[in-house]
Amino acid sequence: MRTLLLVVDGELMKGDDVRALQQALTDKGFPCGKVDGVFGVGTEAAVRAFQASEGDLLVDGEAGPRTLARLGLITDASLPSVLGAVDTGVVARILTGARITNIEANLPPLLDGLKHFGLTDKKMVLMAFATIAAETAGFKPIDEGISRFNTSPRGHPFDLYDNRTDLGNRGVPDGASFKGRGYIQLTGRHNYREIGKQIGVDLEGNPDLANDPQTAGLILACFLKNHEVRIKTALLARDFRRARRAVNGGSHGLEAFTEAYKRGEPLL
Repeated sequence: MRTLLLVVDGELMKGDDVRALQQALTDKGFPCGKVDGVFGVGTEAAVRAFQASEGDLLVDGEAGPRTLARLGLITDASLPSVLGAVDTGVVARILTGARITNIEANLPPLLDGLKHFGLTDKKMVLMAFATIAAETAGFKPIDEGISRFNTSPRGHPFDLYDNRTDLGNRGVPDGASFKGRGYIQLTGRHNYREIGKQIGVDLEGNPDLANDPQTAGLILACFLKNHEVRIKTALLARDFRRARRAVNGGSHGLEAFTEAYKRGEPLL
């Protein structure tokens, strides 16, 4: 099959490629009006309806590679990769608080993780760096520090996590064993077990591996992949708080996250 060039970004697209799109949408039960080769409001509405019906496509009204592949119009659903533009200098301008030595050491395994999970497009690459800016700043996998949120005034370190059943913890010493680690501060026995299964590493049996650079890159990429549609929907709306919440569950580090993402936009 030939490749269709239909990524619509505010432009009126015309021609045989649009006719093929319109016919495919109609055949799938999403009529867009007249099959006339003009990408107008009716075609955009049909694209959005189709994307919404699929459940795991970004509903943006653009006939990008993944949408076209689902319609059977192309075979390669990959989005344009920006990894070729990512180097130490670019990352240093995005993560202004990171040491060059950390970037040099940890960038290659992070990019390996993003490639492994197919997260090479601009939005998800920037999401990865913005998440690192919010969580660890210095571009180095780290342990969660002791705080009033995880340790009681007279308790042992991370005692407030020990019996957190929502994290899958079973009592002492689970709080300390499954404290936050890595680029996303992976926390709780359940998360270590489930993410470990997805990346092929026994994190439940060896939780310290979450701070290994290669593993930390896979964990971050895996977590972002699991929430990709939710993240992209938020970023499309420029709702950085909602995008941050998809990873953190709250708005901790939102300012650092947003600033890093915006710094990276003109660079990639």
